[in-house]
Amino acid sequence: MATFLRESRIAKAISDKTVVYVSHVRAFWNSARFDTTDKTIHVVVTKKDENEKDIDVEVVFGVGDVRRVLELQDSDNDPTFMSERLAKGLWCRMGFTGHINGKMYKRSFSKAYRYLMHCLVHSLSHRKGAYDEVSDYIMNIVVSLVLNRKYNISQVIFEFMKENCEAGIDKYIMYPRFIMMILNDKIEDLPKDSNDVMEMSIVNKATILRITKDKDAKTKELICAMKDKAYVAPKDDKWRHDNSSSDNEDNRMSEMVEKKTRWWCIRDGSSGEPQRRLIDETVIEPTVVIEQGNETLKQTLESYFRKNEELAAQQAQKSVAQKDETQKSSSDEDSEATLSESELVAETVGKGKVQLKKKPSTKRKDSDEEDSP
Repeated sequence: MATFLRESRIAKAISDKTVVYVSHVRAFWNSARFDTTDKTIHVVVTKKDENEKDIDVEVVFGVGDVRRVLELQDSDNDPTFMSERLAKGLWCRMGFTGHINGKMYKRSFSKAYRYLMHCLVHSLSHRKGAYDEVSDYIMNIVVSLVLNRKYNISQVIFEFMKENCEAGIDKYIMYPRFIMMILNDKIEDLPKDSNDVMEMSIVNKATILRITKDKDAKTKELICAMKDKAYVAPKDDKWRHDNSSSDNEDNRMSEMVEKKTRWWCIRDGSSGEPQRRLIDETVIEPTVVIEQGNETLKQTLESYFRKNEELAAQQAQKSVAQKDETQKSSSDEDSEATLSESELVAETVGKGKVQLKKKPSTKRKDSDEEDSP
């Protein structure tokens, strides 16, 4: 396993022994801001000029700088998402013994794989703690290394750096070793004081003995690219080739319930590379509409107009029906006498027959008709 890591594309990121200076890393995060215009992080650090006077120097870096300094060998076109089913399917193949729908702990692996998880969690994770739990994007990195699949590790790291810039009072010292590597790359003559060195944990023999002290219930052999450098990844979301002779994990995977996370996507059964967005909500952008042509927009507008026409027709029919009803009602009212409450004898209301108040007989002037008795 150690040989596999030394020859992998994350070798420098997990093994570089850059000396970290507290003051520079603190100055970095105290001044760090993310520029939405050029998608870069701007920081200000202090160095000495020719006259040994302190001067402020601005450092600007982006995803490309992270990729180059850490030698991660990925590209902007590589995905940052993976299918959860792919990740957990491979983990089961690697001998994961935990619950398939629970948290993924490195202690649930045999010794060799436990060592792999330990190195990645401590070297590449943005967390301040919980180092026994393996997060979704660390699982994705494991998948990319073991299956020889493309994955944009540089973008993932930069994304967490960007969020820390915008964290306000919750900002903390994240990726101190990576930050120091970037500062050394950007500024050659940074002042360095031996009393300012940050103590960093390293994976030594004692560490290896500690994380591998438990006996394995079943030793799992190395697979895929860990066993063969020329290994070719299976297509789509498969974690094994059809002719693979290793243990089958279909029974365990049948219990899995997929969930959508920041770095995991849920598939609808279609093949192809995972989406490359860095957010986990569905977003429709103008560029996507342009790339797909105007047909979708045309269909949407036609559907809108058709729906409006149908609603207008329904309203017109309703209006005609109401008009007819109104006319009929008016005709009925004209043919019948309407009695007001004042014309009723109050004592007879509700007692079977209602009597009308008698009015005095009157005859219209110039009328030949007699009043009814």
